[in-house]
Amino acid sequence: MAKTGKSFTTTQIIAFGFFGAILIGSLLLSLPVCSASAKPTPFIDALFTATTSVCVTGLVVVQTFSHWSTVGQAVILCLIQIGGLGIISFTTAFLMLLGRRITLHDRLILEDALNMNTLSGLVRFLRKVFKYTFFIELFGMLGYSLIFIPKYGTVKGLWTSLFLSISAFCNAGMDIMGTDSLACYLANPWINFVTISLIILGGIGFIVWMDITHLIRQIAREHLPFRRAVRQLRLHTKIVLITTGVLIFAGTFLILILEYHNPDTLGGLSFPKKL
Repeated sequence: MAKTGKSFTTTQIIAFGFFGAILIGSLLLSLPVCSASAKPTPFIDALFTATTSVCVTGLVVVQTFSHWSTVGQAVILCLIQIGGLGIISFTTAFLMLLGRRITLHDRLILEDALNMNTLSGLVRFLRKVFKYTFFIELFGMLGYSLIFIPKYGTVKGLWTSLFLSISAFCNAGMDIMGTDSLACYLANPWINFVTISLIILGGIGFIVWMDITHLIRQIAREHLPFRRAVRQLRLHTKIVLITTGVLIFAGTFLILILEYHNPDTLGGLSFPKKL
């Protein structure tokens, strides 16, 4: 394990980074301005919310849509984004914005944080990660806004769309829709499509994105046959794509079969809506 200082390993620095983000988030969420009632939130509740946001678990002890003010929801959203992309990725990007040179120590930490086995092109890779992330989340927000702006109005519709897009992409499982979450949209193909796309794109990981993007460019620019280009994908990418596909389609089939006649779930829906 590479050393980044006199006493801390890169793994320890990453862990301390998560701890720091959770602590700062907890302190912010405990402030009255972050509560819809304008009263301080008990620190234990704020700590739980900050932890579940940074670690994107989807567990909550207070309703996200009703307990927190817009400021509180914004803090939660920032914590979700930090947790989804990684503490070290955010810290490195911030240093880059300040114009600081990324040292060898910084690169060693980033290498561990991104689970890469080379220092070559790390900063360039990080730039691509942020670019693709915000690009996908923006399109997710625009996709949701087609439904939510007509329903909630421009400001609330865009805010709801942004929150849900980032939460879905980071696999956070949190929303500000209400007690029923997205249940009322179970038969809405557009909401389902946007949400599913965001979850899958966020779940497969940054390395897979880059590999697929490179594959598409090879096919387009070099006119490589599809099968030949696919063979050049990394083993990691192939495993992720195959495993993801098997789990999704097998899970879909099993849920469809097991819940097909259940009146509390899929039983009362038409076949297209069941799917």
